[in-house]
Amino acid sequence: MKKTLSLVLVAVMLLAVVPFASAEKITNFVDYQTQANEMETFCIQYSQAAVDLNVLCNCIDGLLSNDNKGALVLAAAESYETPDNGVNWVFTLKDDMCWVDYQGNYKADFVAEDFAWGLEYVLNYYKNGSANTSMPIEMIVGAGDYYEYTKGLEEAEAMNLGLDKFFEMVGCKVEDNVVTFTCVDALPYFPSVACYNCLSPISGELLAEIGAAGYANISFDTLWYNGPYTITEYEQGNHKVLTANPLWYGTDERFETVTIKMVESAAVAYQLFLNGEVDYIELSQSDLNAIYADPSNALYGNLVECRPTKYSYQIHLVYEKKDADGNPDVNWNTAVANENFRKAIYYGVNFIDFLARTNAINPQSCINWAYTGNAVAVTSDGRDYTQLVRDEIGLQYDGTYGRYNAELGAQYKAAAMEELSALGVTFPVSIDYYISGSSETALDSANTLKQVFAQYLGDDFVTLNICTYVSSQPKEVRNPQLASIYINGWGADFADPVNFLGQETYADDNAYYSQYYSKINNATDEALIAAYQEFTQLVYDAKAITGDLDARYAAFAKAEACMLEHALVIPLYYNVVWEITKVNDYTKVYSAYGNQAERYVNWETSTELYTAEDYAGFAAAYNGN
Repeated sequence: MKKTLSLVLVAVMLLAVVPFASAEKITNFVDYQTQANEMETFCIQYSQAAVDLNVLCNCIDGLLSNDNKGALVLAAAESYETPDNGVNWVFTLKDDMCWVDYQGNYKADFVAEDFAWGLEYVLNYYKNGSANTSMPIEMIVGAGDYYEYTKGLEEAEAMNLGLDKFFEMVGCKVEDNVVTFTCVDALPYFPSVACYNCLSPISGELLAEIGAAGYANISFDTLWYNGPYTITEYEQGNHKVLTANPLWYGTDERFETVTIKMVESAAVAYQLFLNGEVDYIELSQSDLNAIYADPSNALYGNLVECRPTKYSYQIHLVYEKKDADGNPDVNWNTAVANENFRKAIYYGVNFIDFLARTNAINPQSCINWAYTGNAVAVTSDGRDYTQLVRDEIGLQYDGTYGRYNAELGAQYKAAAMEELSALGVTFPVSIDYYISGSSETALDSANTLKQVFAQYLGDDFVTLNICTYVSSQPKEVRNPQLASIYINGWGADFADPVNFLGQETYADDNAYYSQYYSKINNATDEALIAAYQEFTQLVYDAKAITGDLDARYAAFAKAEACMLEHALVIPLYYNVVWEITKVNDYTKVYSAYGNQAERYVNWETSTELYTAEDYAGFAAAYNGN
């Protein structure tokens, strides 16, 4: 009888496996991304997207970073402390840092004032819009007042502001090589914010050269770098090359170069891997199935399950959708505003077959119970915050797809059809779902999603209409508001649930998903608005609790339960895929928050592929077994 790979993994985990140690490590690493994940900006203060930050975290060092277990480690800071239990946070900087150009040439000394320039840029409405303002506004004294002050100025005046008014109004002070942030209350989690780009520095000398407008449109070859790598080559949609910064202060192990190849699809990436042109591959459902079904396959023993990423994926509903002519899509907008319609989807669909598109062997490992990601926050007695949410909504794992309840789904479907028919809605309601037109993998996944909706809700209720864009989802789909739903992942920026819930609040121009995706602020349905207002008030109530973290987490759990009970957003999955790799993932930065996870530092690699047995040993060593 053939043993399955999972049984082999269990068996080797019981052995005292010594982690694999190759005689050779990789010096020039080759990575890949699909073209749909190309960078949109090189301005780290502006970006709120992983496609940018996964690269820029290697280029711009902030105060702190994370290690392979998520613990905070020093980056630009030499040390940090709080003299008053979390109100003031004092960061003393290393004294041997500098800024370089993309070719590694010295440009300027790195000074504490560079953090003030960075935060001023974030909080200045005309310099940075509202991007990445929510965290400093919530946490730092005067940050919100300064944001509103700049918003009230004429654009030309705001764009030319220096630091005088900023220092007058904002709790950010610099002296010699020390930068101090004053918080609105005792915030023990504030250092985790130092891993995120809202506190990233900008060289004041660079701003003096190119101005704020020039910095907003910075390119790879005009950007100044203080991190472990510079971007020495960039061809949009084709490739980028990161080269070790010769003047970097750090001692972490780095590659000489990292080449990131941009490919049309996962299928193209797989062929590159088979040709030896990339150093790992995340496997699509079809490729995984082909290898897993054949133990004689040369790659069978190299199949390993990836560690979960920090991203929690959800179905984001659009509450103001338009048609191709720019007119309101009345049928969809009316349907999605109906709570029974949303709940029919929330309870009535078993998405496990869709999750199998991510993990065909173990799709249950991808189940997402809550909106907030796992391990973002933990109570004083060791409970994960998401368990509080599950307790609030009464979800207990029973080996099936979480919240799926066929009886409830049918009840909500019937109620929705009755109520919406009376309002003139025609059935089936079309759900316009957009994917990249060049991605066969995305098309296969979309077809699976279409089948899942049809199987569990019926073609008499909804039908998934698969639409495509050519090159830019934001420009071609999001800005003209053509989609009914999006499936997006969100990761925490720091160690607190407000990272997630604060993106969905009503009438808040700092709420990312409300502003750019759901368009809830443009909705007109009174019941829908009331549900969002109820949720938003609960978020604000939770945000106001700063001294007692357990009480704060409990209050956020009530807010999140409110969101889920109204089905305002629908949690979907975690990205737990299978791969074949030359990288020991257990040596990579691993954190449930921040943007440091893709830093190419301290990676253990091998010129030979790792095996399942190797990975069992890595896991055992990592977990102290």
